[in-house]
Amino acid sequence: MNKNLSNIKKSKYLLNKGECIAIPTETVYGLAANAYSNTATSKIFKLKKRPKKNPLIVHYSSLEMLKKDCDLNKNFFKLFKKFSPGPITFVLKIKKNSKISKNVTNNKKTLAIRFPKHSLTRKLLKMLKYPLAAPSANISTKISPVSKEDVKDEFGKKIKFILDGGQSKIGLESTIISLINKPQILRLGGMQTSRINKILKTNLKLSKKNKKIAVPGQGKVHYSPEIPIRLNAIKPKQGEAFILIKKRKLYSKNFYYLSKTNNLKEAAKNLYKTLRMIKKKNFKSIAVEKIPNIGFGEAINDRLIRSSKY
Repeated sequence: MNKNLSNIKKSKYLLNKGECIAIPTETVYGLAANAYSNTATSKIFKLKKRPKKNPLIVHYSSLEMLKKDCDLNKNFFKLFKKFSPGPITFVLKIKKNSKISKNVTNNKKTLAIRFPKHSLTRKLLKMLKYPLAAPSANISTKISPVSKEDVKDEFGKKIKFILDGGQSKIGLESTIISLINKPQILRLGGMQTSRINKILKTNLKLSKKNKKIAVPGQGKVHYSPEIPIRLNAIKPKQGEAFILIKKRKLYSKNFYYLSKTNNLKEAAKNLYKTLRMIKKKNFKSIAVEKIPNIGFGEAINDRLIRSSKY
């Protein structure tokens, strides 16, 4: 039996026992548990030190299973057909007879769901009789993990198992769109809003109306390396780590480059890895040069603004 299949079977065994494990996705690693179990999902909140009011995203393998829990609509099918599996999360109306734990929804009448693309997690989901609640596998408000090593940094021996799927390909959380009544973008992420707009023939932008936390990633402080961050910097102060969008001929051991060629998709993938690296080197502050606020740059800036609120 190959190692991946053996690890997937171990993951299934632990999840069936009501445990929490870490799983890989194309966005970031998730802390997963049976979404139908109050006991299992409560372990997610305890491990993450996550406020109970902050709902969880639930990961599915099939439409058949999703139909048991949510009401689906035309906009959902348009986007699902084009983008799932992938880095897009849909907020849908939850059915009254759904088995989803109230821990997951914070007693709301909506549910955030997605279909992850990572092959190991898709294989695991297909072997289970329930979907997986799986927020990012980190302590609440801290940097999201993009590798097995990152998850170990966060939880050490507190986590039962980490399904190793290599480094996350996208490196930013999923984009969240509410499909309740009029569509709204609730979180920027790994799916560019322009692609969603093209399918829905609309011009959606990040909604700033929601003062209450309706979905993950809406807290003022989030994705934080717990070091002060100075945005739109022209040059670093003495002893400050300096994050640059592309490589320069200038060299300093304090310089950290997000991409080689000003590629915003590559920069997004490297953002959390870079923040984590800087933290490990015990810098006391971080300066970030101005990031173009287009394409993936919008999501990068969203993360940096929230992480700078520390």
